[in-house]
This record gives sequence, structure tokens and C-alpha cells, in this order.
Amino acid sequence: MIENLPTYISVVFGLTTFATFILFYFAIKNSQTDSSKSKANIIVIGLTVWLIIQAGLTLSNFYNTDTTSFPPKFLWLIIPPLLTIVLLFATKKGRGFIDRLPLIDLTYLNIVRIPVELVLYWLFLNKVVPELMTFEGRNFDILAGATAPFVAYFGLRQQKFDRKIILIWNFIALGLLLNIVINAVLSAPFAFQKFAFDQPNIAVLNFPFSWLPAYIVPTVLFGHLASIRQLLKTNK
Repeated sequence: MIENLPTYISVVFGLTTFATFILFYFAIKNSQTDSSKSKANIIVIGLTVWLIIQAGLTLSNFYNTDTTSFPPKFLWLIIPPLLTIVLLFATKKGRGFIDRLPLIDLTYLNIVRIPVELVLYWLFLNKVVPELMTFEGRNFDILAGATAPFVAYFGLRQQKFDRKIILIWNFIALGLLLNIVINAVLSAPFAFQKFAFDQPNIAVLNFPFSWLPAYIVPTVLFGHLASIRQLLKTNK
């Protein structure tokens, strides 16, 4: 854990992770078929085990030691969730599961990006992430979180927006997510670090902030990819 870091930052981030967990759970429970709904508890158990494993690795200082090794240990945070997403989109059963998820729930999921951005700003003030990872730097991800409730309510529930507009919003929000991910990785103290040498991104190598790349980012990424797939099928 990061020494001398105000407790409220870790608490807010922990609650944000829990909120992401709950919102994703309800997205599955609100699926269009009973077969998809029945997977909710199994997925929750799997995600809980994953979060516990990552918490254990981070608390044992697995990620924040020997950070310049190649390939970086950081890959253990992101490769398993990314492979899971690829598997879901690559298999017939996975695509069937994706297509039955409620688009409105997947859109509301993006609200968690607001507290994430606040936490990143507080971490910057405490010198454990660089300014470029905040909304004062190169990170405009908070815009996706702030607009998500309007897109979900007016665009999907009230159906006041054309579906193409919602599709464009998803592409833009996905671009904002990829932007901060790339900047965050290239600002971390790895062998290939490119930015922020004076104040590198070390927060995500410590508990509980390792849950950001291990869980929150992959969940939001999956939500966008699933939404884009559904919207493209609808437009066709």
C-alpha cells in the first residue's frame, strides 16, 4: 500500500470498485433470457476470486518490485481479463451472452468513470500518478462518465436519440478510455516508460488501485464493445 496516502482516497476507490461490481451484476441479472441471468452468480464468484487474487499479489508487492523487467509483471493484471473478453466475442455462446445484455445497463455502467477521475486527481495531488492522467492533463474520460446518464435515459429509455448517435457516443467514449490507458501504461515505471519520469504512475502497482487495470477498465471496455456490437447489429 502507498504510505502516507489519505485514507479517504482508498475508501472512495474501494467503493467505486464495488459500485462497478454491482452495476455489472445487475446488467447480467437484467439480461433478456433466463440462461444469461443464471450465469450472474457464477460470474460474481469468478470476479470475486479474481479481485482477491489481485489484492493478494499487490499487497505482497509483486507488481511494485523489479518494475523494469521485461515482459513486465503488470501483464498479469491485464492479460487474463483481456483474454476473457476475446473469448466471449470469439465463441458462439459468448456472443449470445453479450447480445442479451441490456444496453441501458451497460451504458449506466460508465457512471463509475466520474469517481475514478476524482481518485486519479487526488492521487496526482499526492504525487503517485502524473498530471497527464487527470482531467487537468490528457485525461478527458470524465466526459464519458458525465454524459452516460443522459445517453442511457434520453437515448435509450426515452428513445429520443437516433441509435447512430448512441453508437457514435460509444466510439468516442471508447477512444477516451483507450487514450488514458495508453498514457497510464507509458507513464508507469516500466522498461518502456515514455512519459512522466519526474512523477510516474506508481499508484496502479499498489493496493487497492491495482483493481483499476485489473477490473474497472476491462469491465468498462467490455461494456463499450458489447454495446457497439449490439448497436451495429440493430443498424444493420
